[in-house]
Amino acid sequence: MRLESYGYHAGIEASREELGLQEFAIGRVVAEHRERYVVATESGDTEAEVSGSLRFLAKSREDFPAVGDWVALNVDDSGTAIVHGILPRSSMISRQAVGGFGEIQIVAANVDHALLVQAVDRDFNLARLERYLTICRSSKVDPIVVLAKTDLIDESRLSGIFADVASRIANVPVVAVSDRTAEGYAPLQAMIAEGRTYCLLGSSGVGKSTLLNRLCGGDRMRTDAISKSTGKGRHVTSHRALFVLEGGALLIDNPGMREVGVVDSGGGLEATFDHVLAFSGACRFRDCTHTTEAGCSVLDAVRRGEIGTASYESFLKMEKERAHFESSVAERRKKDRAFGKMVDVYKKGKARDGF
Repeated sequence: MRLESYGYHAGIEASREELGLQEFAIGRVVAEHRERYVVATESGDTEAEVSGSLRFLAKSREDFPAVGDWVALNVDDSGTAIVHGILPRSSMISRQAVGGFGEIQIVAANVDHALLVQAVDRDFNLARLERYLTICRSSKVDPIVVLAKTDLIDESRLSGIFADVASRIANVPVVAVSDRTAEGYAPLQAMIAEGRTYCLLGSSGVGKSTLLNRLCGGDRMRTDAISKSTGKGRHVTSHRALFVLEGGALLIDNPGMREVGVVDSGGGLEATFDHVLAFSGACRFRDCTHTTEAGCSVLDAVRRGEIGTASYESFLKMEKERAHFESSVAERRKKDRAFGKMVDVYKKGKARDGF
């Protein structure tokens, strides 16, 4: 198996040499199962775990491999590969870790494009779509909006959804696909290029697994129907995995995400809501929060109808969420520093006492 099939190129090899990792084999993480991994190498897929030193030096979840990562590894006598290093990432899609205080969860690494999948019959939600867009733009990943299950609504409703998307989201490709008739898949296939890595993002039950099967040209993932009792999709994809498509592109599938916490540090919020912030330059105060201040041009634009109320409220919610996450990160780092100082004092005391 050639690593080029998984997107290996000269830039990755240069990073490997710069880090002095030539003694190790190189592979790409294609699946993750609770800190155990499947890595595609020139010798085929192998199960892997991180080395003790890599685990010891890890300061956060970002320091562990994720699906899409290129890693340096060797295989021990038992046949299990040990990951000794992670090559620099070109991009990293991440969100707030569920239940994690100031922690992030890596969704996928080294991604070029994200397919933002929403079912038009029941899942469609512009605010959630704006969250996915913010995550993508913060990660420097190009988004493509995929409206699935179009056969379940009429043309009038679909036209209305396209209009809603156009009113709040600009300069993003939007394609509608039908699971039953396969209509729309040809334009989507035309957007998918050989050697590029794509990532599926969306809630459970929106049709990601069906989309993956269509793009792969076969049944790679099991699909379940929507639950009649709850109206929600059943979790079918249980772990992240990378697939090679027939045309040479790579596609990462993800479990449905019920919570999409924003961890924006790369201007993603500003890029998603540029139509809102375009008015901020005329605000009276430089530190305007665009909430209650007199002379706020953003609020004036909302009153005049130049900014939609729903879009404005979505922006405020994510801005507040981002600020809260940043304060949580700062507090966690403060606690980590305090704990580190305590450990240093303890070690110095033991050394002084001759232990």
